[in-house]
Amino acid sequence: MRAAVIGGGLAGVECASVLSKNGIEVDLYEQKPVNYSAAHKIPGLAELVCSNSLKAGRLNSAAGLLKAEMRYLGFLCIEAAYSCKVEAGGALAVDRYKFSEYITEKIKADKNIRLINKEVTDLPEADGVVICAGPLASEKLSESIRDICGEGLSFYDAAAPIITAESIDMNYAFTQSRYDRGGADDYINCPMDKEEYEAFYEAIINAQSAPTHSFDKKKDVYEGCMPIEVLASRGRDTMRYGPLKPVGLTDPRTGHRPWANLQLRKENKEATMYNLVGFQTNLKFGEQKRVFSMFPALKNAEFVRYGVMHRNTFIDSPRLLNGDFSMRSRPNLFFGGQITGVEGYMESAASGLMAGINLARRLKGKDTIVLPAETMIGALSRYISDETVKVFQPMGANFGIITPMDEKIRDKSERYMKLAERAMSALRDATESLLEEEK
Repeated sequence: MRAAVIGGGLAGVECASVLSKNGIEVDLYEQKPVNYSAAHKIPGLAELVCSNSLKAGRLNSAAGLLKAEMRYLGFLCIEAAYSCKVEAGGALAVDRYKFSEYITEKIKADKNIRLINKEVTDLPEADGVVICAGPLASEKLSESIRDICGEGLSFYDAAAPIITAESIDMNYAFTQSRYDRGGADDYINCPMDKEEYEAFYEAIINAQSAPTHSFDKKKDVYEGCMPIEVLASRGRDTMRYGPLKPVGLTDPRTGHRPWANLQLRKENKEATMYNLVGFQTNLKFGEQKRVFSMFPALKNAEFVRYGVMHRNTFIDSPRLLNGDFSMRSRPNLFFGGQITGVEGYMESAASGLMAGINLARRLKGKDTIVLPAETMIGALSRYISDETVKVFQPMGANFGIITPMDEKIRDKSERYMKLAERAMSALRDATESLLEEEK
């Protein structure tokens, strides 16, 4: 039996890996380095485009629970993430180049996986196919997907700039994790006083953006990856309640909390590069240099990569997909990753793994599975296949999609921990049942 997986992002590599573990030979198609999208730069697999952060690590957070479930199930991307980790307080962040290299080497070393670097325009011949092409699929492949699924939905996504560490003026910056969670030097903080912030606000709302067709229509901008200039346009203090929030920090120069504060997070283990946290942007490159250098600590900032914006496309999954990520009208065609409407790196990887598990089961004549609704992975699977959803929008891990508990707990932290503990118990029970089935 041979399966074809289209796309070498996080979903595609997880899908190919689990198919291989189930004894299925896999053709994994990745268009790089033959053809690059506007947002991709690294030739290897599993490139992290928008940020190098995989979000919170604590169990009583939605992102932390998702990673705990993935770690329990033995995900390749989680293995790679902890091997390529950079310190980021309570978040799991990685060196994106080493992360890609780690996964690429693992895939190339797998004897059941044949990596094919070419642009796919039509579905390849195989016993089963999984489309993990991502939201930046090539135009020709997108046309093939439209022929199968109909017109896709879309939103705009953005990436933040990256600067060199040596260009940061530490006379105007300080190291501290918010509320002192994590290591003392996990983040570099770039404070502003009120006068500096007011000047920055005026500059950013009047700065020139790069053309992106209909990007300025707010309904087209994904809230979870909001360009900083769009956020700023919503009010004078919106940035101070978002990426520039100063809470949990003390500027040693003044002994007080800053009026506004930009955090810089390590891009690599060597800490030679930092990204501007929460500063996804579509400003023209010259404008990014001019406006972002208004932070006193960044007055001499050297940009190694400017922020970019790109269109993300996803299918109308509730009308097209089952909870096992197979297409209702074509049982041996599966989808995985952000193209299904899951939003986030780990969410994409999780959907790819579930698609791979279920294609392997189908090829072996077994029933496919959907994890319990009490788990984060199971809840995401149900969300993308819920036919009652009228207006389908991308969804990342959050406790709102998990089946609520009967017990009412007012304290949010305690409630989330109970939900997380119940999720891990449900996951263990479900996997034990599957193991019994295999015997």
